[in-house]
Amino acid sequence: MKAAGFTLVELLIGLAIFAILSLAGVSLLSFSIDARQRTGERLDTLAGVVRTRALLSADLAQAAPRPWRDSNGLRHPAFAADGTMVLELVRRGWRNDGGAARSSLQRVAYRLSGDRLERLSAPMVDGTVANPPAVLLTGVTTLRLRFHSAGEWRSDWQPAAPDVLPDAVELTLAAAAVPELRQVFLVGPGPT
Repeated sequence: MKAAGFTLVELLIGLAIFAILSLAGVSLLSFSIDARQRTGERLDTLAGVVRTRALLSADLAQAAPRPWRDSNGLRHPAFAADGTMVLELVRRGWRNDGGAARSSLQRVAYRLSGDRLERLSAPMVDGTVANPPAVLLTGVTTLRLRFHSAGEWRSDWQPAAPDVLPDAVELTLAAAAVPELRQVFLVGPGPT
């Protein structure tokens, strides 16, 4: 009777093929996990851009020509933009579902802190400090504002009176995973 089996060479070839298939499987799994992580990070960044756009659009559309006072009693214009605060304004339409003793006006500000775009809001328009900031977008590499008023675009906002609002604001924004994006927002209810 003749014994049947595998030779040592056949076993080594079988093990080599199994090792190659295992290596390919591990590589494919590693690649898919990395791709999933990168996709998640990119989607988070894009969600931040969409969230920023929605908040800016809502805040600027509800802008009110109302100057405000800080906690020291100093007057500030209704709409401001400078080097420390990217944008600061008073907006209408703040819902009061809980019936708190406050107005429907809200003071909001957007600032760039390092590479983070933050939104600050104050519980009252006058005499209070802002709440802790909410981070809207991280990895910001470019942020520029322009203001449309009296038929022309300006790179800075210097109104003649403290209750004057621009007609529109142009925001140019780029972040780590987002190419440069230019958006234009109308400000306030328009001429009254």
